[in-house]
Amino acid sequence: MAAPMSIVEEIRTRVILQEFGVKNVHTTDYPGNYPGYDDAWNMADFKKNFRIDIVDMDENTMEFDMVGIDASIANAFRRILLAEVPTMAVEKVFIYNNTSIVQDEILAHRLGLVPIKADPRLFEYRNEGEDDEEGSEIDTIKLQLKVKCSRNPRATKDSADPRELYLNHMVYSKDMKWLRPGQELDIVMHCVKGIGQDHAKFSPVATASYRLLPEISLLETVEGEKNTQLPWTLD
Repeated sequence: MAAPMSIVEEIRTRVILQEFGVKNVHTTDYPGNYPGYDDAWNMADFKKNFRIDIVDMDENTMEFDMVGIDASIANAFRRILLAEVPTMAVEKVFIYNNTSIVQDEILAHRLGLVPIKADPRLFEYRNEGEDDEEGSEIDTIKLQLKVKCSRNPRATKDSADPRELYLNHMVYSKDMKWLRPGQELDIVMHCVKGIGQDHAKFSPVATASYRLLPEISLLETVEGEKNTQLPWTLD
């Protein structure tokens, strides 16, 4: 039985959570699902109804609402962020000296996951077959990590804090450390341009997710004692 025209828009645009179930969870994959209803793609209607609202944004996270778009398209944006936005990441690690407790392959893996603050638009992709070449300023960032940990002669006798006992015992991304006295790192890293589809280290986001935009509709006026039973305040 065909759906009444009065509820076709609701069926197409709303997933309804009821007391004992969920309605309208299916999707329409092609125009013409509802006789008499024109649901063909229209660029003018899309521009009119679609908008992006920035909810929150700081240095590390961004939350925004995409209104007037199908869930499949929202998920496509998520997948693009994860897999197809290029970044710069460590691709080659040349270890000349490593006397720390971290094995070479583990250290190289950790260095590869360090975010590189560089604009990938300023660099070209490395061409296939250039793995043995040094790289150039147009496709490679060359970083060096050379640090050695030693004891701090000024540390107090009874101190147990490694930050006071040792000099250079932590390796940060700013100087690329986690050392103890006598341990030493002498490393050169080559950063190249890539996308998350090739390796997760190139993915520009730690997490990218989406959810449906909630719309709460009260079926009746809430007054008197019923109002005090609600877990929120109605303004």
